[in-house]
Amino acid sequence: MASSSEGSGDALLPDFPRGPLQAYRARASFSWKELALFLEGEDMLRLKKTIFSALEDDPLFARPGGGDLPMEKYRELNFLRCRRVFEHDLLRVEDMLQSPLKVWALVNCLGMYDWSLAAKFFLNVLVFGSAIYNSGSERHFKYIPKIFSMEIFGCFALTELSHGTNTKAIRTTAHYDPTTEEFIIHSPDFEAAKFWVGNMGKTATHAVVFAQLHTPGGGCHGLHAFVVQIRDPKTLLPMPGVMVGDIGKKLGQNGLDNGFAMFHQVRIPRQDLLNRAGDVTPEGTYVTPFKDDRQRFRMSLASLSSSRVSIVGMSVVNLKLAVSIAIRFSATRRQFGPTDKEEIPVLEYQMQQWRLLPYLAAAYALDHFSKSLFLDMVELQQGRLGKDASAGQAELGREIHALASASKPLASWTAQRGIQECREACGGHGYLAMNRLGHLRDDNDPNCTYEGDNNVLLQQTSNYLLSLLARRAQGGAHCKSRLKTVDFLEAYPDILGQRFEVPSLEDCLDSSVPLAAYEWLVCYLLRESDQKLNQEKRSGSNDFEARNNCQVYYCRSLALAFLELTVVRRFHEHTHQPSVPPPLRAVLRRLSALYGLWSLSQHTALLYRGGYFSGEQAGKMIETAILDLCSQLKDDAVALVDVIAPPDFVLDSPIGRADGEAPLPTQALLQWRLDVRGQEPSLCPQGNHRELAQRGGRHPGLPQPGHTWGWTGVPGAGGQDGSVPCRIVQE
Repeated sequence: MASSSEGSGDALLPDFPRGPLQAYRARASFSWKELALFLEGEDMLRLKKTIFSALEDDPLFARPGGGDLPMEKYRELNFLRCRRVFEHDLLRVEDMLQSPLKVWALVNCLGMYDWSLAAKFFLNVLVFGSAIYNSGSERHFKYIPKIFSMEIFGCFALTELSHGTNTKAIRTTAHYDPTTEEFIIHSPDFEAAKFWVGNMGKTATHAVVFAQLHTPGGGCHGLHAFVVQIRDPKTLLPMPGVMVGDIGKKLGQNGLDNGFAMFHQVRIPRQDLLNRAGDVTPEGTYVTPFKDDRQRFRMSLASLSSSRVSIVGMSVVNLKLAVSIAIRFSATRRQFGPTDKEEIPVLEYQMQQWRLLPYLAAAYALDHFSKSLFLDMVELQQGRLGKDASAGQAELGREIHALASASKPLASWTAQRGIQECREACGGHGYLAMNRLGHLRDDNDPNCTYEGDNNVLLQQTSNYLLSLLARRAQGGAHCKSRLKTVDFLEAYPDILGQRFEVPSLEDCLDSSVPLAAYEWLVCYLLRESDQKLNQEKRSGSNDFEARNNCQVYYCRSLALAFLELTVVRRFHEHTHQPSVPPPLRAVLRRLSALYGLWSLSQHTALLYRGGYFSGEQAGKMIETAILDLCSQLKDDAVALVDVIAPPDFVLDSPIGRADGEAPLPTQALLQWRLDVRGQEPSLCPQGNHRELAQRGGRHPGLPQPGHTWGWTGVPGAGGQDGSVPCRIVQE
């Protein structure tokens, strides 16, 4: 008799249809359902199933056939779909507050379907809405129910045409007029136009606008956020003084209307200043609870860290989708073999395993890390809402800022490289647009740029680490933090004296090996970066020049290595905890070891240069361990994908289907769609094609004298006898 958990698993996670992938599923060393329940839990799996079913059962979310929609049509459809998500009421506001990970799951499930839809929903509810909730006060909470009822639609307007990452240089102004108790929002010139703002192009009615706050006689008080109405909610026409529009087609996510806005002396009520970081009295006096301007500035931009953490999750989803498609394809695609009469799946080749399985391990490791960092961010925000002004809270904010600033680059770049590797590993089929890898690549690309350029963000992390070292050197301060990510620096001198000492290959197949190596690597890069910085200053460079000259080969590498260490440590601890069910321990620990060793192998030159590695045996052992782990995980790869892949309707890739029955490209191109030219289609059951014909129109039928075939969407197609072009569909 099955246990209750097994029964629940069967109900939530039905068996996959039998097909070519069955052979690999039968060889798996673990139950994919048990792993899904362990990683997600029943409540989360039930929520995901509800979301996916709602999308698949609703005709509005039906996948359009015949290629991409025109951009304007796509954006209109995307807005209607966003509205329908609200109508489905998939997650209530109280659920969002009580179980923040469910919000994370909702956005990522929508992203698996289409990132244009997820971004539209996310920017309105979680960026615009959260900015009001976290940066405002009770007087602003009136906007929250209007967001969920879609009375208003929001966006987050920080970036300007000439300034993005350098937020301190934002040039939009907000001058306070005490005679009317209003702020005057103004764009001094076109370079100060708000730009790249998601939802602003067509649909946003309100914006959280960042501007330099000025009071009479008090000068400029720095960057603050304001709620500004930019369109009439009933007509979507611009408000007086607002010039707003769409910036045009992008490389990806074209269902999302990114826009620009300029403000000409636009007056808003004093109360629409989001006042958690600072406020202005009716008389025009500026007041703030923060004594330190830097702390106030960090509070003003606190929402950026949460957005960066969300981008980590978005990147992980893209990587999950790509490896799901590529591994399922590799398990069914047969090429060559030991004899001319026998071909084997390409997943059996060591090269294919080495190309794909480390990215599968990365998807698991980064997924765990992104969720844990999201919960850390929730803890920080709850402290801020509770007005925790303690030194510990401030230190937690600095630590999370450092983690978020490096995790976005690591996750988005890993996904970028992984998607490209998956595309190439699928050969020509990977280049076919219908198999989605190209769309994933394009949709992931902006993750490397928005909410801060990756290379610039890494400086925030390296600065944090260098400041810890400086404090330690000056006063012997302890390197301890709330999240324990830097606690290992307490042993900084001792760690630098360690060397790679792994007696056998078997001992190398555990993530404790790369964990120890990463601790040494971070300490080494921290020492090297600190010495380089001091050398630059001694040579006459000012602080700005010195830090600028320390990024390449030093601080950039330091920040990435520190974040990789943090990911490896958290996944190692997760996979080695006692609560892991015994049947799952081996596969999870192999994933942990593979991710750690594969990531570490990219720093081999530094490990040798710094003296941690010596002799050729160390490097060879790491390489051999990676290949051994790939071989051990090969038979589990399909089952591991089954845990993270969404249903076929959402994955939307013929070569990534759950049954492995990928149709031939020529068959798949002829999908169940018809260009009916504005008229109603009807079934025309002739032969085994079951063609769709237009009611009342002439149809070529099966090939007959005087008739020709016509396929919609194919240039030059159509019957010369006046027949209506139709699409052949498969049974």
